[in-house]
Amino acid sequence: MRITVIGTGYVGLVTGACLSELGHTVACLDIDDGKIELLKSGSIPIYEPGLCEMVGRNAVAGRLSFTTDYGGVVPGSDAVMIAVGTPSLPNGDADLTAVRAALGSLAPHLDAGATVVMKSTVPVGTTRDVRDAIQDLRPDLDFGMASNPEFLRQGAAVEDFMHPDRIVVGADDEDSADALRHMYQPLLHRGAASLFTTVETAELVKYASNAFLSVKLSFINEMADLSEEVGACVEDIATGMGMDSRISDRFLAAGPGYGGSCFPKDTQALYRSGERVGVPSKLVGAAISVNDERRDRMVDKISDALAVPVDGAKIALLGITFKANTDDLRESPAVRIAEGLVAVGAEVRVYDPQGMENARKEVTGVAFCADAYAAAEGADAVVIATEWGEFATLDLARLHGIVAHPVLVDLRNLYDPDDAADAGFEYVSIGRPQTAAR
Repeated sequence: MRITVIGTGYVGLVTGACLSELGHTVACLDIDDGKIELLKSGSIPIYEPGLCEMVGRNAVAGRLSFTTDYGGVVPGSDAVMIAVGTPSLPNGDADLTAVRAALGSLAPHLDAGATVVMKSTVPVGTTRDVRDAIQDLRPDLDFGMASNPEFLRQGAAVEDFMHPDRIVVGADDEDSADALRHMYQPLLHRGAASLFTTVETAELVKYASNAFLSVKLSFINEMADLSEEVGACVEDIATGMGMDSRISDRFLAAGPGYGGSCFPKDTQALYRSGERVGVPSKLVGAAISVNDERRDRMVDKISDALAVPVDGAKIALLGITFKANTDDLRESPAVRIAEGLVAVGAEVRVYDPQGMENARKEVTGVAFCADAYAAAEGADAVVIATEWGEFATLDLARLHGIVAHPVLVDLRNLYDPDDAADAGFEYVSIGRPQTAAR
């Protein structure tokens, strides 16, 4: 198939590269000239394991190209995927400005028989609205329309696309459904689970999935808070819960709250969708509140662990991205924690393996350091905010020798409390009793 993917963010670029890896001829289109020139030069604007190699391999093979020209690639395309960003508006609704701009630009060039695929995460009803808008612009055009939500985890997006848990397609006509079957045939042939359903159902599957996982994360974080008060261990609680096949052990890791480009905005958008039709989701609303309050709670937790007043305290913050294996800072709990600590007078020094370039553009009032040990030099507390692998293997003896006060606040539970205490640290983690230095 000849496929045009509109948008070269996380979703668009990963989708385009992976579809070309499956053998399709793919043009990735973006209105950002700088981004397209960067991609043409062989570089990529995001950090995602395995993506740079896949982009380079398929570009060399002639299956993957990059352009800003709708007229040069949309004509002749069997499918056009809209994969632009849909960030949150101040009221929680999804901002569909980029979607509307994309459909206005692609409509004049769309061939009869092509299928327009909504890959962006959009509120229920949007795909039909897009179809109607294109039809208004091209009333005589016979084209297909489908919803095909993405389920890519940042840091594992390439693996998730090539070995998906499921492929969900919403289409109301067989030609559109068949176009998506053909697109994903290599994955379907390998046994990937699939669901072909209505457009509205497909749109809601995406939101419902992310909202459910957000509720699960907020629940285990509440159990962590309760565990700290009563002397229980949230990790054992999560293990015991996860042994129940109805629950599973995934997304039961207590921490500083969820972030990223999906969970925060998708829960907000789903809640707003429910409000508009008179059925607001109280569970989703509660998860949003728990997560929002959690970031501030982490600032209090760090402040309480200090042996000195927080105003003027030197704090090493290890990690600034919202999770490991990405350079994405969107809705990162670590950013909110850094800002909260600065607001109460702390001197914050940050190190992150991949997020430093983005952090320098977005986070103010902090110092940036070359590595974890440089950040910890003379610190009154070392705080682990993101679960990067290198933070789980720090030389605790070396760390102990360079800090001003041996306080380790582990918001990702990367260390065994006894090991941290044996290394001489006052150790504070999530949902486990505080451990005194030995």
